[in-house]
Amino acid sequence: MIPIVKIVYHIAAFSWYAFVVRSLAAKDGEELPPGIFVYGGPWKYLTFLNLLLQMVFFGLAAVNDLQPGKKSENLLNRCKDLLFSVFTFPVGMFVVVLFWVIFAYDRELVYPATIDAFFPPWINHAMHSFVLPILLGEILVQPHFYPKTKHGLAALGVVGLAYLSWVIWVYLSVGIWVYPLLGLFSTAGLVGFFFLNMSVVTLLYLLGHKLNNCFWGKSPLRKPLLLNKGIQSYLLCISCATEKNCGLA
Repeated sequence: MIPIVKIVYHIAAFSWYAFVVRSLAAKDGEELPPGIFVYGGPWKYLTFLNLLLQMVFFGLAAVNDLQPGKKSENLLNRCKDLLFSVFTFPVGMFVVVLFWVIFAYDRELVYPATIDAFFPPWINHAMHSFVLPILLGEILVQPHFYPKTKHGLAALGVVGLAYLSWVIWVYLSVGIWVYPLLGLFSTAGLVGFFFLNMSVVTLLYLLGHKLNNCFWGKSPLRKPLLLNKGIQSYLLCISCATEKNCGLA
């Protein structure tokens, strides 16, 4: 990818997420619906944490782009790739998928209508929609090196358990579930729901790995395999995510 395109993309994405986070932070202190920012403020919501994650990643990517020398071998580049492959892509995609699935079923379980008076529609889409095309664009912009699958999934699992512990801690402390949906489950139901979530995140991690390999190949040189085939080939790449020729070796 032409360096200037990559630099502009990363700076633009970082600026966008910084603007969204600032807009949300400005809401703290306003008269919001009861329970929204009780105990932990926005820090208990995966959506907000994901925005910070996306902002940090694209900030690191922009800084790395501006570094002189061979970027593929420096520590910052490796940290950036690890952050994207293990956390930024799967968590960002998970937020989008899970939110809109639950929203389509019953929005009151995840994003009550009373919130609309405080957060305009663009903020909702900034948090829960635009994340997806920005992540797919990042796959097009440059290749990312993935760790061994078992190591990547182990790290993702640790972070998932940490957030689960935080959600349970909030409930035990103030008696309020971070998301109203969780209050509908029995103990066994909660265990099953959290296990399902971790399964979905795992699949999204594998999807990101396959898309990366499908577009850029597995060679250390990482020359784009589909660049000359245009957008149509990239769409075909997404559909081939379940085929054997996009494996994880």
